[in-house]
Amino acid sequence: MASLPTVSGRAAAAAFEKAGFEAKRQTGSHIILVKSGALLTLSVPNHRELKPGTLRALIRKSGLSVAEFIELLR
Repeated sequence: MASLPTVSGRAAAAAFEKAGFEAKRQTGSHIILVKSGALLTLSVPNHRELKPGTLRALIRKSGLSVAEFIELLR
C-alpha cells in the first residue's frame, strides 16, 4: 500500500478536479466537489494539512487508488 503524502485541502481538491470532479461551492471550511454523470459528492476540508484517515476516505470514496491520487498531485 502506498503511503499518503501530506497535502492541504486546496491541493487535494485540485487533484480531484484533475480526476473529473468540479468544485461547486464552498460551505464554511469545506470545498464541495461533484462529478457530473455520477451521484458522487466529496466534501474536502479546506485545512492546511489533511489528516491521513480523512484523505484516505476521500480517495476511497472518489474511486481512485492512492497511487493514482499521488500521480494527480503532480
